[in-house]
Amino acid sequence: MKINKDLILAIVAVILGLMAGSLLMLVAKSSPVDGYLYLFQGGLMNIERIGNTLATATPLILTGLSVAFAFRTGLFNIGAAGQMLIGGLCATAIGLTYAWPKPMLVPMMVGAAALGGGLWAAVPGWLKARFNVHEVVSTIMMNWIAYWTVYYTVPAYFKGSFMETESQRLSQYASLKVQWLTDLFNDSYINLGIFIAIIIVILIAFVLTRTTLGYELKAVGFNRHASEAAGIDVNRSIIISMTIAGMLAGLAGVTFYAGYASNIQIGILPSQGFDGIAVSLLGANSPWGVLGAAVFFGLLHTGKGFMNAMTSIPPEIADTIIATIIYFSATSILMQRLWDKLRKKIGGAK
Repeated sequence: MKINKDLILAIVAVILGLMAGSLLMLVAKSSPVDGYLYLFQGGLMNIERIGNTLATATPLILTGLSVAFAFRTGLFNIGAAGQMLIGGLCATAIGLTYAWPKPMLVPMMVGAAALGGGLWAAVPGWLKARFNVHEVVSTIMMNWIAYWTVYYTVPAYFKGSFMETESQRLSQYASLKVQWLTDLFNDSYINLGIFIAIIIVILIAFVLTRTTLGYELKAVGFNRHASEAAGIDVNRSIIISMTIAGMLAGLAGVTFYAGYASNIQIGILPSQGFDGIAVSLLGANSPWGVLGAAVFFGLLHTGKGFMNAMTSIPPEIADTIIATIIYFSATSILMQRLWDKLRKKIGGAK
């Protein structure tokens, strides 16, 4: 039976992260058994908390896909936070401007979010293709341009009734929340965004493995010069790759600001954009791996509050566990070398 090496490395990273969390709990004079029991209960103990876990994971799936897609095509998209923010702003603007029926308004908001995020990421893609500006620098700068764009636009055009730091609340016609899904999960935060995320996972997996476009984008990522010699338009591929990555992050914006939340606030870069890097690393840049990693991180984020309420363990322990898992995922190359050495020794012994 063939063993999936990426899956093994991800499991090892999770185990090492949980072990590090156990040590921190012991230092805090708390029981790791109780800590993890309440942590996982907090995300899975009933249908409502399962719904909240899935709702928390939804934008992480999409930002993780955004980062992973760029990685798979040889690019580093550090701008998912800004792309998500612009996607959320575009969706919010449509939702607050038009009073259309929900079946018409929600698809328009989703399309506007994808378009806004895609165009925001296309700028670093064009700079990379035209002037060889490193995308890490340009996407980080675009994050802050997005931050200040929202900071100005929301109070100027969409200010809420009581606070200047947030927009007006979206009506039920402009929300991804639907009553039948809310009732199914006992008033949790789950919304239609989870279906969008799953569909996008399937679509991206198909594009990367079954289409000529996916082959060309991955080829450029593996070797830009060889791809150019083979007749692939490298500059076009770079722009397309960054645009698709931005569209995915933009979709995360609409699922968060019009799904999990109901308005957009100024002065905040969404943490999901940066957490998407961690999700991508743990998921080995695979669409299905990203899905699993995002749900796992969603479970930790949802359960940490319950753990804190039931024990004396601070919720920051869960954040430390996530950070440790990220660290071991980022150093997976070292674990991979150790894995290869073990396989050689086992093979030699036989």
